[in-house]
Amino acid sequence: MRPSVRTVGAFVVFVIVSAAAGLGISAAGLPAGFLLGPMIVAVAFALAGTPLSVPPGMFQLAQVVIGLMIARSITTDLLGEIALEWPVFAAGVLSVIGVSFALGWWLAARQILPGPTAIWGTSPGAAVAMTLMSQAYGADERLVAFMQYLRVVLVVSSASLVAAWVGVPAQESSMFAHWFVALDTTALALTIGLGLACWLVARWWRFPAGALIVALVAGAVAQDIGGLTLTLPASIFAISFMVVGWGIGLRFTRETVRYAIKALPAVLASIVLLIVVCAGIAGLLVVFADVDPLTAFLATSPGGADTVGIIASTTHVDVAYVMAMQLARFLAVTLIGPPLARWLTHRAGFEPVTSAPRR
Repeated sequence: MRPSVRTVGAFVVFVIVSAAAGLGISAAGLPAGFLLGPMIVAVAFALAGTPLSVPPGMFQLAQVVIGLMIARSITTDLLGEIALEWPVFAAGVLSVIGVSFALGWWLAARQILPGPTAIWGTSPGAAVAMTLMSQAYGADERLVAFMQYLRVVLVVSSASLVAAWVGVPAQESSMFAHWFVALDTTALALTIGLGLACWLVARWWRFPAGALIVALVAGAVAQDIGGLTLTLPASIFAISFMVVGWGIGLRFTRETVRYAIKALPAVLASIVLLIVVCAGIAGLLVVFADVDPLTAFLATSPGGADTVGIIASTTHVDVAYVMAMQLARFLAVTLIGPPLARWLTHRAGFEPVTSAPRR
């Protein structure tokens, strides 16, 4: 079915406004302007009822680019340092997961939100996986999705504001200062080939955020072992940031927001509390592990890994440290989150939500 002229026109306006918002926020000195601006624009267009969506393949391709971008910061020396500090990483990952599920249990126990929905909705990462699996275990999928993606929006916004407030100079302006600078064509061709291979593997694997993980690992291996200089033009990074922002923002449809509006105060309070508690955990990393404050804050921010990775890559922080903890928690949530959520729901005796929508 061919798109209508009206839909094409709306998409053109959407792209222009998104680019303008990205440029404006970047010019204001906030990190990840090309993520934050298009995300805000996407939320506005979605709530206005504009029929737009990001194809899954395009979103995965954007994640591949982000994975390759982050891989440039992951060197063997940094990985060695991180391996020596594995107890700190384990403590950081498990503490954020523990706090998140404890918060979900509290929301359910106080009857602020339905039991299964509260527990699945407060998971600190793996938003797509937790949303898709939640309905099968008695949660209301619509409210879980709303909680998960509102968390991502608030985390991105707070992380960008904190980065600007701390006064760490953003690198994004320098990243996009020379959009058409001459590049090594051989390295560029090899990087594009690697990216396409990662995209195909991710399409076959079908693991949540698999494109990001595959590209990050493959890129780091190609760079540190194969000697490849990962090379992509700045314009590709900007477009990928925009696509990720769209993918998040366009999920806030009128129907979803209308359904969740009654629970909005409780959901907002729970997400803000989660961000504050995670900031407290970051403070412990600063005091006891000698991690710089912004690196610690981004490392313990409750997801998502791709969006936090974008912010980290556009500020002067230890990107490898941030992504190591983010990806470790993402994998932990993906593997132990569902059984832990099921166990907590069963242990507390919470009843499934009978009004959950059918597919």
